[in-house]
Amino acid sequence: MSNGGAKAAVASVGAPQPLDWKFSQVFGERTAGEEVQEVDIISAIEFDGTGDHLATGDRGGRVVLFERTDTRDYAGHWRDLEKMDYPMNRHPEFRYKTEFQSHEPEFDYLKSLEIEEKINKIRWCQSANGALFLLSTNDKTIKFWKVQEKKVKKVCDMNVDSSKAMGNGPIVDSSISTSSKQFIENGGCIRNDFSFPTGGFPSLRLPVVTSLETNLMARCRRIYAHAHDYHINSISNNSDGETFISADDLRINLWNLEISNQSFNIVDVKPANMEDLTEVITSAEFHPKHCNMLAYSSSKGSIRLIDMRQSALCDTHSKLFEEQDDPGTKSFFTEIIASISDIKFAKDGRHILSRDYMTLKLWDINMDSGPVATFQVHEHLRPKLCDLYENDSIFDKFEFCLSGDGLRVATGSYSNLFRVFGCSEGSTEATTLEASKNPTRRQGQTSSRPCRSLGGLSGVVRRVKGADNLGVDANGNTSDFTTKLLHLAWHPTENSIACAASNSLYMYYA
Repeated sequence: MSNGGAKAAVASVGAPQPLDWKFSQVFGERTAGEEVQEVDIISAIEFDGTGDHLATGDRGGRVVLFERTDTRDYAGHWRDLEKMDYPMNRHPEFRYKTEFQSHEPEFDYLKSLEIEEKINKIRWCQSANGALFLLSTNDKTIKFWKVQEKKVKKVCDMNVDSSKAMGNGPIVDSSISTSSKQFIENGGCIRNDFSFPTGGFPSLRLPVVTSLETNLMARCRRIYAHAHDYHINSISNNSDGETFISADDLRINLWNLEISNQSFNIVDVKPANMEDLTEVITSAEFHPKHCNMLAYSSSKGSIRLIDMRQSALCDTHSKLFEEQDDPGTKSFFTEIIASISDIKFAKDGRHILSRDYMTLKLWDINMDSGPVATFQVHEHLRPKLCDLYENDSIFDKFEFCLSGDGLRVATGSYSNLFRVFGCSEGSTEATTLEASKNPTRRQGQTSSRPCRSLGGLSGVVRRVKGADNLGVDANGNTSDFTTKLLHLAWHPTENSIACAASNSLYMYYA
């Protein structure tokens, strides 16, 4: 709902200017006419807490890690320079670091179901002792990975012939019976035909251990399995650094990172009779500061905030956030497009963002009467909902990301487009970008509607922003429903976005 009085209530003084986005890098760029393999399509993307590493997961069950390279010239002091507002006259640059096979295709013989290897979510955990830790999940199984540099060592300069030595002693001829072996200390044994040369050995060389090279090794530390009957759609780390949650359609489980054979069911929405099922869980997220609070969204467009201190099984929510539908605008598609595909807390913990099929909504956890802001992502598709339903595109699950300073949000659309909206006070930013080497090629005009800041959303004035940005596609372009940008991530400290367009990873900076 748009309110003209908001213009008077919101001052435009000091509103940041829209960012000027530029192309930075691309990994896995397709050549013209190249056919994309299904297993290579990126299905998850996530920056770590420092922004120095980026992880992507694909439908083939692989996790690929990238590391930042443009900060090495500062010899480790770039974070200190950043704190002093020292100008970093360069944009973030990443390079391929390593990759590993996280999940393999499986088969559930009890249910006669194939379990895909596709990576649904990746979440970074706290690093320690130079090692990187992350969680990855497919539909059924969560894995905890440790990625660390290992020096490959080799023993050389042995005094004996290497062809006759193995382990701690010489190799024994298999034709010699055990009774004829002469055993020596350390578990070795001497061949019967072994003899010292006349005059003995001219010199004895002590074995030397040498380091040949350094390799990155990914090791699965723990596997959290057999806890979900339905497909896992979310995992989220707790601020205590010790626990995390995993959510499927009907349940949310609480895990301890150190314990893989036990989890606690904290939310269960499964009815006694499955015919009474009216909604399912679509996404879940821990509060960024309070380890006892989490939120989860549903297919009916509602968000529930729960407090784990209230009871062991949190079937009753402490707060419910939902937008009341106008009965006059209801249609067959109303409930389908209301389904929330992704939720996240803002870093202040005061606000929640949610993405449904058509919009991105901002909620204040202290105000459950409705969203304080609504961003229209691709309103020009509303007349085409019937076509989108026919080709199943209406069920696509778009994610979004929030900038580190909380002033902007970004989310994807079709034709490999993504949109950046400003959330700061007085901002009119509503930028359309394309995942290509020329991101502004299809950019339309920006909305002139006012905004309220994340820090000052105490009123009840609501806005609808960006609705006139794409109209019937502002530039007359038709949407390509086969190319969609579902996954993207914002650097935690800089204005840098990584987004996945099919099998290609595009990076932009401003």
